[in-house]
Amino acid sequence: MTAYIFDSETTGLNEPQLVEAAWLKLESIAGLAVLNDYLERFKPSKAIELGALATSHILDEELIDCPSHTEFSMPEDTQYLVGHNVDYDWGVIGRPDLKRICTAALSRRLWPEADSHSQSAMIYLHYREQAAGLLRNAHAALDDVKNCRLLLAKIVDALAEKLGRPVRDWEELWELSEDARIPTVISFGKHKGMQISKLPSDYKRWLLSQAELDPFVRKALSR
Repeated sequence: MTAYIFDSETTGLNEPQLVEAAWLKLESIAGLAVLNDYLERFKPSKAIELGALATSHILDEELIDCPSHTEFSMPEDTQYLVGHNVDYDWGVIGRPDLKRICTAALSRRLWPEADSHSQSAMIYLHYREQAAGLLRNAHAALDDVKNCRLLLAKIVDALAEKLGRPVRDWEELWELSEDARIPTVISFGKHKGMQISKLPSDYKRWLLSQAELDPFVRKALSR
């Protein structure tokens, strides 16, 4: 089984297009050895938003001679896509048929007491003394995937402690990630902040009738 930690820099939040892609190919969940890495920039068909410029510091004029953003694809052997809020990056590259492992969801499940679960916050939580140096180039895609691997190592260790044994493989980690993505508290609407298990039954039925309901909220309501 082959897993890739993936990160992207994009044109922004409005129908984002790829401007930079990076990945680390991991050999196995035991040790998280890196087999290969990748970094490349791409030319979008739209201007980069100011908010994205302020985050990535990648200028439109630097991308003139880069390949089109439509030319990117993950390697054919990709089975698992790992990332912090991985659905965003997955969406930017066209939602390929891959199993997604979200380090943000796993972080929220494992360290619920933390006041932030951003990747940078998690690096400060687990690598406090080295964090400033590790995050000096945060929001550069290759640096971000390297930091995600460091966070993933802490996640795997914490899960092993909870399970009383090592996580078996990427498939089990994906299953644990899927479970961690199912919320326990409603994050929107008139009952925002309430435990989903305590929502009024008529409100649950109404939510379940909404076609655009987040699939993980639907799973939580159906439990």
